[in-house]
Amino acid sequence: MVSETKSGSAGAYQVVEGYGPGRFRISGNVHEHSVLVFAERTVPWNVKSFADVTPDSFADVMSVAEDIEILLLGCGERMELVPQSLRGPLRAKGIVIEPMDSGAAARTFNLLLSEDRKVAAALIALPE
Repeated sequence: MVSETKSGSAGAYQVVEGYGPGRFRISGNVHEHSVLVFAERTVPWNVKSFADVTPDSFADVMSVAEDIEILLLGCGERMELVPQSLRGPLRAKGIVIEPMDSGAAARTFNLLLSEDRKVAAALIALPE
């Protein structure tokens, strides 16, 4: 995993430095729950499993939709198919959702952010 932050014109970017059962380490801070990671901030995400993901669980993402083109959905231990009921509202705001396992989503977030892409990640913590 990447262990240093990147400074851009808007300040230091978030970097997912590590992950494990029930936690993520992002830019030096440990989060013991699922998280939404944006370029410049990380917030708790009240989702414990893929079954908990609803259109309402993306309210924080929708509130900054103009800053996001790609939402990486870290589904936990394995990728899940994202139903139209989740894709539709995001697509209407111009956001493409890409599901993958949480580890792959964390690594992809770091890569896309380093390329100055408009990306966010919704990462479900792995089971403990």
